[in-house]
Amino acid sequence: MGRIILFNKPYGVLSQFTDRGTPEARATLSDYIDVPHVYPAGRLDRDSEGLLILTDDGALQARIASPQHKTPKTYRVQVEGEPDAASLDQLRSGVVLKDGPTRPALVDRIAPPSLWPRDPPVRFRKSVADSWLEITITEGRNRQVRRMTAAVGYPTLRLVRLRVGAWGLGDLAPGAWRDVE
Repeated sequence: MGRIILFNKPYGVLSQFTDRGTPEARATLSDYIDVPHVYPAGRLDRDSEGLLILTDDGALQARIASPQHKTPKTYRVQVEGEPDAASLDQLRSGVVLKDGPTRPALVDRIAPPSLWPRDPPVRFRKSVADSWLEITITEGRNRQVRRMTAAVGYPTLRLVRLRVGAWGLGDLAPGAWRDVE
């Protein structure tokens, strides 16, 4: 097995090392990680935070990123509103998206977790409640968790990935990384 790096990707950072062709420079992995020959195993959207695994092992990279291998990915998800039991059951049994039905997900309502502050902060609206879910999926389609919560009527406000397979974020601060021993 090659080198494996766990990185806590901050909000607003692209899951790639370069950002060519955009008028304004955007933060990339190269702003945080100066290690040659490692690449992200899967992606984490620019507006999502948390665990991103980087490796120099192409087979491991493909296994983590491929939906065929069903690698579980766990997220803390702040949603607008307070999902009812029927909506949670829909998420648990799979949601039909434009690109087809999702696999069933593990979904639990959780107390607001103690996370680092996000910059910029999530927009707070006094008239609209929000709540937190822990969601584990075994696919990893483009913006899948966000699309799933929106499909059942509860748009995602903040998304933080905690785990990918056997690897967890632990106490890594945003922007920090470490090698897996």
